[in-house]
Amino acid sequence: MFQNVLVGVDGRPTGRDAIALARRLMDPEGKLTLAHVHNDVLSPLHAAAPGVVAAEREVSRELLERERDAAGFSAELVSVVSMSPGGGLHRQAEEQNADLLVVGSCSHGAFGRVMLGNDTRAALNGAPCAVAIASRGYAEHPDPIAMVGVGYDASRESEAALAMARELAAPTSATVQALEVVSIPTYAYTGIMPPAMGESIDVMLQEANGRMKKLPGVEGHAVYGLAGEELAAFGDRVDVLVVGSRGYGPVRRLMLGSTSAYLERHAHCPLLVLPRTATSPADDPTTSNDPHAQPAGVRK
Repeated sequence: MFQNVLVGVDGRPTGRDAIALARRLMDPEGKLTLAHVHNDVLSPLHAAAPGVVAAEREVSRELLERERDAAGFSAELVSVVSMSPGGGLHRQAEEQNADLLVVGSCSHGAFGRVMLGNDTRAALNGAPCAVAIASRGYAEHPDPIAMVGVGYDASRESEAALAMARELAAPTSATVQALEVVSIPTYAYTGIMPPAMGESIDVMLQEANGRMKKLPGVEGHAVYGLAGEELAAFGDRVDVLVVGSRGYGPVRRLMLGSTSAYLERHAHCPLLVLPRTATSPADDPTTSNDPHAQPAGVRK
Protein backbone atom coordinates (compact mmCIF):
# COMPACT_ATOMS: atom_id res chain seq x y z
CA MET A 1 0.00 0.00 0.00
CA PHE A 2 1.11 3.57 -0.59
CA GLN A 3 2.38 5.76 2.25
CA ASN A 4 2.67 9.27 0.77
CA VAL A 5 -0.23 10.01 -1.56
CA LEU A 6 -0.86 13.21 -3.51
CA VAL A 7 -4.31 13.84 -5.00
CA GLY A 8 -5.15 16.51 -7.55
CA VAL A 9 -8.50 18.25 -6.91
CA ASP A 10 -10.25 21.07 -8.72
CA GLY A 11 -13.67 21.29 -7.08
CA ARG A 12 -15.29 19.02 -9.67
CA PRO A 13 -16.61 15.46 -9.25
CA THR A 14 -13.56 14.01 -11.00
CA GLY A 15 -11.37 15.28 -8.17
CA ARG A 16 -13.64 13.55 -5.67
CA ASP A 17 -13.30 10.36 -7.71
CA ALA A 18 -9.52 10.70 -7.24
CA ILE A 19 -9.89 11.16 -3.47
CA ALA A 20 -12.09 8.07 -3.19
CA LEU A 21 -9.57 5.99 -5.16
CA ALA A 22 -6.64 7.32 -3.13
CA ARG A 23 -8.30 6.15 0.07
CA ARG A 24 -8.55 2.64 -1.39
CA LEU A 25 -4.91 2.54 -2.44
CA MET A 26 -3.16 4.14 0.53
CA ASP A 27 -2.06 2.59 3.79
CA PRO A 28 -4.45 3.46 6.67
CA GLU A 29 -1.49 5.09 8.43
CA GLY A 30 -0.29 6.86 5.30
CA LYS A 31 -0.16 10.57 4.54
CA LEU A 32 -2.76 12.08 2.20
CA THR A 33 -2.23 15.46 0.55
CA LEU A 34 -4.83 17.30 -1.53
CA ALA A 35 -3.39 19.68 -4.11
CA HIS A 36 -5.12 22.34 -6.17
CA VAL A 37 -3.25 23.93 -9.06
CA HIS A 38 -4.06 27.49 -10.07
CA ASN A 39 -2.66 30.05 -12.51
CA ASP A 40 0.96 31.08 -12.66
CA VAL A 41 1.90 34.44 -11.15
CA LEU A 42 3.62 35.43 -14.39
CA SER A 43 0.41 35.68 -16.37
CA PRO A 44 -0.44 39.14 -17.86
CA LEU A 45 -3.49 39.40 -15.60
CA HIS A 46 -1.34 39.07 -12.51
CA ALA A 47 1.15 41.63 -13.76
CA ALA A 48 -1.64 44.16 -14.29
CA ALA A 49 -3.43 43.41 -11.01
CA PRO A 50 -1.08 41.99 -8.34
CA GLY A 51 -3.96 41.65 -5.87
CA VAL A 52 -5.40 38.89 -8.03
CA VAL A 53 -2.63 36.56 -6.86
CA ALA A 54 -3.64 36.77 -3.19
CA ALA A 55 -7.30 36.41 -4.12
CA GLU A 56 -6.63 33.29 -6.17
CA ARG A 57 -4.63 31.76 -3.36
CA GLU A 58 -7.49 32.37 -0.95
CA VAL A 59 -10.00 30.86 -3.37
CA SER A 60 -7.70 27.86 -3.84
CA ARG A 61 -7.38 27.37 -0.10
CA GLU A 62 -11.14 27.55 0.41
CA LEU A 63 -11.67 25.00 -2.37
CA LEU A 64 -9.21 22.62 -0.73
CA GLU A 65 -10.89 22.94 2.64
CA ARG A 66 -14.31 22.23 1.10
CA GLU A 67 -13.02 19.13 -0.64
CA ARG A 68 -11.38 17.85 2.54
CA ASP A 69 -14.54 18.45 4.55
CA ALA A 70 -16.67 16.72 1.92
CA ALA A 71 -14.34 13.71 1.95
CA GLY A 72 -14.53 13.51 5.74
CA PHE A 73 -10.91 12.43 5.84
CA SER A 74 -7.81 13.99 7.35
CA ALA A 75 -5.50 15.44 4.71
CA GLU A 76 -2.83 18.06 4.27
CA LEU A 77 -3.66 20.86 1.84
CA VAL A 78 -1.35 22.49 -0.67
CA SER A 79 -2.10 25.21 -3.22
CA VAL A 80 0.21 24.91 -6.23
CA VAL A 81 0.99 27.74 -8.64
CA SER A 82 1.69 26.52 -12.17
CA MET A 83 0.88 27.23 -15.78
CA SER A 84 -0.66 23.75 -16.12
CA PRO A 85 -2.42 21.35 -13.71
CA GLY A 86 -0.40 18.35 -14.82
CA GLY A 87 2.91 20.18 -14.55
CA GLY A 88 2.06 21.54 -11.12
CA LEU A 89 1.10 18.11 -9.78
CA HIS A 90 4.23 16.55 -11.28
CA ARG A 91 6.44 19.12 -9.54
CA GLN A 92 4.58 18.80 -6.22
CA ALA A 93 4.95 15.01 -6.31
CA GLU A 94 8.70 15.47 -6.64
CA GLU A 95 8.89 18.06 -3.87
CA GLN A 96 7.04 15.96 -1.32
CA ASN A 97 8.58 12.68 -2.47
CA ALA A 98 5.15 11.15 -3.05
CA ASP A 99 4.96 7.46 -3.86
CA LEU A 100 1.56 7.81 -5.54
CA LEU A 101 -0.15 10.58 -7.49
CA VAL A 102 -3.90 10.19 -8.04
CA VAL A 103 -5.88 12.17 -10.59
CA GLY A 104 -9.43 12.08 -11.85
CA SER A 105 -10.46 11.48 -15.43
CA CYS A 106 -10.87 14.26 -17.95
CA SER A 107 -14.20 15.99 -17.33
CA HIS A 108 -15.32 15.51 -20.94
CA GLY A 109 -14.38 11.83 -21.10
CA ALA A 110 -16.94 9.05 -21.43
CA PHE A 111 -18.70 8.20 -18.18
CA GLY A 112 -17.09 5.30 -16.36
CA ARG A 113 -13.81 5.53 -18.27
CA VAL A 114 -10.37 6.70 -17.28
CA MET A 115 -9.17 9.50 -19.53
CA LEU A 116 -6.56 12.25 -19.17
CA GLY A 117 -6.50 15.63 -20.83
CA ASN A 118 -3.57 16.22 -23.22
CA ASP A 119 -1.80 18.60 -20.85
CA THR A 120 -2.05 16.27 -17.87
CA ARG A 121 -1.01 13.25 -19.93
CA ALA A 122 2.10 15.02 -21.18
CA ALA A 123 3.09 16.28 -17.74
CA LEU A 124 2.61 12.96 -15.96
CA ASN A 125 4.79 11.16 -18.50
CA GLY A 126 8.05 10.95 -16.57
CA ALA A 127 6.42 11.34 -13.14
CA PRO A 128 8.66 10.29 -10.22
CA CYS A 129 6.09 7.95 -8.70
CA ALA A 130 3.19 5.67 -9.50
CA VAL A 131 0.13 7.32 -11.03
CA ALA A 132 -3.47 6.21 -10.51
CA ILE A 133 -6.35 7.47 -12.65
CA ALA A 134 -9.84 7.19 -11.21
CA SER A 135 -12.66 6.25 -13.56
CA ARG A 136 -15.45 8.79 -13.86
CA GLY A 137 -18.12 8.31 -11.23
CA TYR A 138 -15.86 6.25 -8.96
CA ALA A 139 -16.75 8.31 -5.88
CA GLU A 140 -20.40 7.27 -6.30
CA HIS A 141 -19.51 3.59 -5.86
CA PRO A 142 -16.29 3.37 -3.81
CA ASP A 143 -16.74 -0.31 -2.99
CA PRO A 144 -13.89 -2.25 -1.37
CA ILE A 145 -11.49 -3.80 -3.85
CA ALA A 146 -12.59 -7.40 -4.45
CA MET A 147 -10.59 -8.20 -7.59
CA VAL A 148 -7.24 -6.78 -8.70
CA GLY A 149 -6.10 -7.22 -12.29
CA VAL A 150 -2.50 -7.05 -13.47
CA GLY A 151 -0.84 -7.09 -16.87
CA TYR A 152 1.98 -9.63 -16.70
CA ASP A 153 4.80 -10.78 -19.00
CA ALA A 154 7.56 -11.88 -16.55
CA SER A 155 9.53 -8.63 -17.01
CA ARG A 156 10.87 -6.81 -13.94
CA GLU A 157 8.22 -4.15 -14.36
CA SER A 158 5.40 -6.67 -14.54
CA GLU A 159 6.83 -8.53 -11.53
CA ALA A 160 6.64 -5.24 -9.63
CA ALA A 161 3.07 -4.77 -10.86
CA LEU A 162 2.17 -8.27 -9.67
CA ALA A 163 3.72 -7.61 -6.26
CA MET A 164 1.71 -4.39 -5.97
CA ALA A 165 -1.47 -6.19 -7.02
CA ARG A 166 -0.94 -8.73 -4.26
CA GLU A 167 -0.31 -5.95 -1.75
CA LEU A 168 -3.50 -4.13 -2.74
CA ALA A 169 -5.48 -7.35 -2.52
CA ALA A 170 -4.26 -8.35 0.94
CA PRO A 171 -6.35 -6.03 3.18
CA THR A 172 -9.66 -7.24 1.75
CA SER A 173 -8.51 -10.76 0.75
CA ALA A 174 -9.27 -9.77 -2.83
CA THR A 175 -8.61 -12.05 -5.78
CA VAL A 176 -5.64 -11.30 -8.03
CA GLN A 177 -6.04 -12.03 -11.73
CA ALA A 178 -3.14 -11.76 -14.16
CA LEU A 179 -3.37 -11.51 -17.92
CA GLU A 180 -0.68 -12.10 -20.52
CA VAL A 181 -1.39 -10.85 -24.02
CA VAL A 182 0.55 -12.71 -26.71
CA SER A 183 0.94 -11.90 -30.38
CA ILE A 184 3.32 -12.69 -33.22
CA PRO A 185 5.49 -9.53 -32.63
CA THR A 186 6.23 -10.83 -29.13
CA TYR A 187 8.81 -13.23 -30.45
CA ALA A 188 10.59 -10.67 -32.61
CA TYR A 189 11.06 -8.27 -29.70
CA THR A 190 11.80 -10.60 -26.80
CA GLY A 191 14.29 -12.99 -28.35
CA ILE A 192 12.03 -15.98 -27.71
CA MET A 193 12.16 -18.43 -30.60
CA PRO A 194 8.99 -18.09 -32.69
CA PRO A 195 6.76 -21.10 -33.31
CA ALA A 196 7.69 -23.25 -36.28
CA MET A 197 5.77 -22.57 -39.43
CA GLY A 198 2.39 -24.19 -39.25
CA GLU A 199 2.07 -24.09 -35.49
CA SER A 200 -1.19 -22.54 -34.45
CA ILE A 201 -2.10 -19.66 -32.16
CA ASP A 202 -3.61 -22.32 -29.93
CA VAL A 203 -0.12 -23.69 -29.28
CA MET A 204 1.16 -20.23 -28.36
CA LEU A 205 -1.72 -19.74 -25.96
CA GLN A 206 -1.20 -23.17 -24.43
CA GLU A 207 2.43 -22.32 -23.67
CA ALA A 208 1.51 -18.91 -22.25
CA ASN A 209 -1.26 -20.35 -20.09
CA GLY A 210 1.21 -22.90 -18.78
CA ARG A 211 3.46 -20.06 -17.63
CA MET A 212 0.59 -18.17 -16.05
CA LYS A 213 -0.63 -21.19 -14.08
CA LYS A 214 2.74 -21.34 -12.32
CA LEU A 215 2.17 -17.96 -10.66
CA PRO A 216 1.40 -18.70 -6.99
CA GLY A 217 -1.81 -17.36 -5.52
CA VAL A 218 -2.90 -15.82 -8.82
CA GLU A 219 -5.63 -16.65 -11.31
CA GLY A 220 -3.58 -16.24 -14.48
CA HIS A 221 -4.45 -16.76 -18.09
CA ALA A 222 -3.36 -15.66 -21.54
CA VAL A 223 -5.13 -14.34 -24.60
CA TYR A 224 -4.06 -13.65 -28.14
CA GLY A 225 -4.66 -10.16 -29.56
CA LEU A 226 -3.73 -6.51 -29.27
CA ALA A 227 -2.39 -5.62 -25.84
CA GLY A 228 -4.36 -2.42 -25.27
CA GLU A 229 -7.68 -3.83 -26.42
CA GLU A 230 -7.35 -7.08 -24.47
CA LEU A 231 -6.25 -5.38 -21.25
CA ALA A 232 -9.05 -2.81 -21.53
CA ALA A 233 -11.58 -5.64 -21.86
CA PHE A 234 -9.89 -7.40 -18.94
CA GLY A 235 -10.36 -4.22 -16.92
CA ASP A 236 -14.12 -4.59 -17.22
CA ARG A 237 -13.89 -7.60 -14.89
CA VAL A 238 -11.68 -6.14 -12.14
CA ASP A 239 -11.88 -3.30 -9.61
CA VAL A 240 -8.45 -1.87 -10.40
CA LEU A 241 -5.94 -2.66 -13.15
CA VAL A 242 -2.19 -2.52 -12.40
CA VAL A 243 0.43 -2.28 -15.14
CA GLY A 244 4.14 -1.57 -15.19
CA SER A 245 5.74 1.32 -16.98
CA ARG A 246 7.40 0.83 -20.35
CA GLY A 247 10.77 -0.92 -20.40
CA TYR A 248 12.91 2.05 -21.46
CA GLY A 249 13.44 5.62 -20.40
CA PRO A 250 14.68 6.86 -16.99
CA VAL A 251 14.51 4.34 -14.17
CA ARG A 252 12.11 5.05 -11.32
CA ARG A 253 10.09 7.24 -13.69
CA LEU A 254 6.67 6.56 -15.09
CA MET A 255 6.64 6.37 -18.87
CA LEU A 256 3.28 6.08 -20.61
CA GLY A 257 3.83 3.69 -23.48
CA SER A 258 1.34 2.94 -26.23
CA THR A 259 -0.45 0.28 -24.20
CA SER A 260 -0.87 2.33 -21.01
CA ALA A 261 -1.87 5.34 -23.13
CA TYR A 262 -4.55 3.21 -24.76
CA LEU A 263 -5.75 2.00 -21.37
CA GLU A 264 -6.11 5.51 -19.97
CA ARG A 265 -8.48 6.29 -22.81
CA HIS A 266 -10.49 3.09 -22.87
CA ALA A 267 -10.37 1.28 -19.51
CA HIS A 268 -13.57 1.29 -17.46
CA CYS A 269 -11.87 0.63 -14.13
CA PRO A 270 -9.30 2.65 -12.18
CA LEU A 271 -5.82 2.32 -13.67
CA LEU A 272 -2.57 2.18 -11.66
CA VAL A 273 0.68 2.61 -13.62
CA LEU A 274 3.94 1.95 -11.80
CA PRO A 275 7.28 3.63 -12.60
CA ARG A 276 10.04 1.74 -14.32
CA THR A 277 12.04 -0.46 -11.97
CA ALA A 278 15.66 -1.54 -11.84
CA THR A 279 17.28 -4.40 -9.96
CA SER A 280 20.97 -3.51 -10.09
CA PRO A 281 23.28 -0.62 -11.10
CA ALA A 282 23.89 -2.37 -14.40
CA ASP A 283 20.18 -2.17 -15.10
CA ASP A 284 19.97 1.56 -14.39
CA PRO A 285 20.79 3.37 -17.64
CA THR A 286 18.76 6.54 -17.85
CA THR A 287 17.74 5.79 -21.37
CA SER A 288 17.84 2.97 -23.87
CA ASN A 289 18.38 3.19 -27.62
CA ASP A 290 16.44 0.00 -28.23
CA PRO A 291 13.66 1.03 -30.63
CA HIS A 292 11.80 -2.23 -29.99
CA ALA A 293 11.48 -1.95 -26.21
CA GLN A 294 7.86 -2.57 -25.18
CA PRO A 295 5.62 -1.45 -22.33
CA ALA A 296 5.90 -3.78 -19.35
CA GLY A 297 3.03 -5.98 -18.26
CA VAL A 298 2.16 -7.19 -21.73
CA ARG A 299 3.70 -9.19 -24.52
CA LYS A 300 3.18 -7.13 -27.61
